[in-house]
Amino acid sequence: MPSLSKRRVVVTGMGTVNPCGNTVNDTWKALVSGRSGISLIDRFDVSEYACKIAGQVKGFNPDDFIDRKEQKKMDIFIQYAMAASSEAWISAGLSDLNLTPDQKERFGVYIGSGIGGLDTIWAEASQFKGPRRISPFFIPSLIVNMASGSVGIRYGLKGPNSSVATACATGNHAIGDAFRLITHDYADLMIAGGSDSVINPLGVGGFAAMRALSTRNESPTTASRPFDKDRDGFVMGEGAGVLVLEERDHALARGANIHAEVLGYGMTGDAYHITSPSPDGDGGSRVMKLAMKDANITPQQVGYINMHGTSTPVGDQIECRAIHNVFGSHVESLYVSSTKSMHGHLLGAAGGLETIVTIKALETQIIPPTMNVENQDPNCNLNVTPNKSQPHKFSIALNNGFGFGGTNACLVLGKG
Repeated sequence: MPSLSKRRVVVTGMGTVNPCGNTVNDTWKALVSGRSGISLIDRFDVSEYACKIAGQVKGFNPDDFIDRKEQKKMDIFIQYAMAASSEAWISAGLSDLNLTPDQKERFGVYIGSGIGGLDTIWAEASQFKGPRRISPFFIPSLIVNMASGSVGIRYGLKGPNSSVATACATGNHAIGDAFRLITHDYADLMIAGGSDSVINPLGVGGFAAMRALSTRNESPTTASRPFDKDRDGFVMGEGAGVLVLEERDHALARGANIHAEVLGYGMTGDAYHITSPSPDGDGGSRVMKLAMKDANITPQQVGYINMHGTSTPVGDQIECRAIHNVFGSHVESLYVSSTKSMHGHLLGAAGGLETIVTIKALETQIIPPTMNVENQDPNCNLNVTPNKSQPHKFSIALNNGFGFGGTNACLVLGKG
């Protein structure tokens, strides 16, 4: 039986593909300099769409990571997950490790996706010519857990292999669930994070129909503006963010470089509305409290929060309210920011990428900015690190992720 004692979990590898860069280092350089990856959509004709902008991954070549034959079996969200996992695996110093059978059974994968293979669904449906013409790879290409399955197959990992689809909280939940698998001794190492890609006519049209997207088409790089009074919706992004989580003694024994420690994890439900969070911020407040309780820390020990901060009029206000509810007067010395202002909202991959961003902030002691804050909303009265990165000494940070259906996740991260 697994031990019920809580083992310590550290981050030894990170990888990403996103609109601001196709590696962790390139992404971090872009974010601290305030460089946006948002532009006009060039993948399909957007002339009839209310929203014509998105954060598209640029310069991605799947040939660098996946055999041509295998690519035919993989939706782009799986390809992004494979690329991010490759960078994370190599950066964790695992590429030269000859895994024993016992190690393979103790290493697992937990990569989620908010939507899964919508590109594959759109492509197949738009050219449907009868049941006999459907590709045999159609279903394996679109199902959410195939990102985890494909990564596990690549590295021969036979430990826990699972996935999660909790909308925009997916990445946080996947990392948090993997963290718990290690703390309770079901695994020694987990590849965990999120991946999503739905910048196609159906995905953009669907979110636009909800009036969730920004229509600031004339100025793509300033369209995503969390906490700004004139924000009008989120900007869709795409990509993947993946971490290697490892039991601390296991990492130390092999001489791994430790980037950060995962200290705690919380999850709650709003039980309020299918898309809107509870106006009093109850779900967000409780999830941060639970995560900090799990980490055995006080609110006063937190120096930075990487907020969900999507740039929606209602969501940003409610998250700010939740932070005030939890941190009280400590908000005066608390730094927060939302890098969605530069890379857009990566949906199920948001938590993976933004956990990496939070870790880089801890490592460098630099708070990445919230860009495009020209007229800060008085209902978002926090130090949102407007328009320019700032140095800040801190040792503990939170990363929030909230999703449709009222699902919430919070991770507590500490310096390695």
